[in-house]
Amino acid sequence: MRFTFQVFSVHRCFPTCHGHASSDSSSSTQTSILSSSLLHQPTTMSAEASLNRNPHVLVFPYPAQGHMLSLLDLTHQLSLRGVTITILITPKNLPFLSSLLSSHPSSVTPLVLPFPSDPLIPPGVEHVKDLGNRGNLPIMAALGKLHDPLINWFNSHPNPPVAILSDFFLGWTQHLATRLQIPRIAFFPTGAFLPYIFDYIWSNVEKVKSFSEVEFSHLPGSPVFKQEHLPSVFQLYKQSDPNLEFVKDSMIANTKSWGYVLNYFDALETQYVQIFKKHVGHDRVFTVGPLSLTGPDVSGGGNSGSGSEPNDQVLTWLDGCPDGSVVYVCFGSQKLLRKEQMEALSNGLEKSGTRFIWVVKPGTTQQQDDGYGVVPDGFENRLMGRGLVIKGWAPQSLILSHKAVGGFLSHCGWNSVLEGIVGGVMILAWPMEADQFMNARLLVDYVGVGVRVCEGEDSVPDSDELGRVIAESMTGGVAVKVQAKDLKEKALAAMSDDGSSIKNLDRFAEQLGQLGRR
Repeated sequence: MRFTFQVFSVHRCFPTCHGHASSDSSSSTQTSILSSSLLHQPTTMSAEASLNRNPHVLVFPYPAQGHMLSLLDLTHQLSLRGVTITILITPKNLPFLSSLLSSHPSSVTPLVLPFPSDPLIPPGVEHVKDLGNRGNLPIMAALGKLHDPLINWFNSHPNPPVAILSDFFLGWTQHLATRLQIPRIAFFPTGAFLPYIFDYIWSNVEKVKSFSEVEFSHLPGSPVFKQEHLPSVFQLYKQSDPNLEFVKDSMIANTKSWGYVLNYFDALETQYVQIFKKHVGHDRVFTVGPLSLTGPDVSGGGNSGSGSEPNDQVLTWLDGCPDGSVVYVCFGSQKLLRKEQMEALSNGLEKSGTRFIWVVKPGTTQQQDDGYGVVPDGFENRLMGRGLVIKGWAPQSLILSHKAVGGFLSHCGWNSVLEGIVGGVMILAWPMEADQFMNARLLVDYVGVGVRVCEGEDSVPDSDELGRVIAESMTGGVAVKVQAKDLKEKALAAMSDDGSSIKNLDRFAEQLGQLGRR
């Protein structure tokens, strides 16, 4: 049974916001676990002095690779535009801030709070990469316990932030902002497609879950999604589960945000941005991507840069390959392929006759014993010279930007999608979970830079068909490759001095500055 919904313009109501002046005093990059005994005591400040202060914003990233890195890149850009930032982080995630803190020692300060305990999270785990996609639910619920410590921090700060900028997985911070009478801005490390769909499905959970297919008739192309292709956390929803009720409330709270920032650029699909602005009833929707082009360590893609020996070996190998001849294969930091999938993928690559780089996520010893993430015996020796297998981390952005790479076999996580677009390569789409089915739909059906090769986290592709699709897609000047090159130019233009994303970054920083003067 299919359920079709129509979308109506909704004008949201926002709380009256009374901004606080922020401090431009020197910020230290030293870190400490803050408790109530260590917080500053309130002081007074004249109205004249407060007008001369830069706006102070609390940034709260969500601890998952695809969420955190892009928000840190945004934080870097805001700091360059005169915004003073306190960034909330838990101890084991602090290393992610190293480059940011070294680039902005006087304007970005870490607020390190202990990661709240949760019975579903092993001690010492503070990042989704250590749990996989299903770890999002307990981590989202655990982080909600920081509400009261943050209230205490705000009330004890001499010059508290005038706004909260937080990931959309932390929608409960909208309630925090309302209590503090300041604006909250929701950060979506995605395009305008996902927040639009999230808004509806979480506001109509029982209705949506009762249908096998949902048609979004007022989106361009009226896309239809199977129930199992809707976002993973939504699929887990059960009314009786307190953690899931908390997540539902957080997701709905996102719709009350004062503003929205999207890691997206207008030329990717302008219609969605306009529809989303109409849906929320205001134009405080800032498309500022691809943020990966603007981070403090953009040359290294947020990792170890281009100077390390393993990187040099990969790039040297690519230098010896013809332009556009290599397909890059990677399924992100969380997904581990089981034995049957590894065998089908390796056979497909072999049968394609195409050069390749395959990044394999290593599993635990037990997972490897069960065949998860294990490259079949003999594969690497048979294809030596035609392909590289990298076990562990790879310099993805550097590889995708190399002229020898023409295709990207991907799970369609949004950060990977944007890195592929910036590299000017077509996407061979194998969406598996989370928002990936929606991203794949956008790339393949609407933007024309992708080709479907498989779908579903449990699916095993036919190796003959997979090899054929890879070979045909990588050969010659097919339309999808031409479109990918064109989209790359549009992405670069968006981040140029007069580009749409740079203008939106400027506009966002300016509006934050106005909040600081209230």
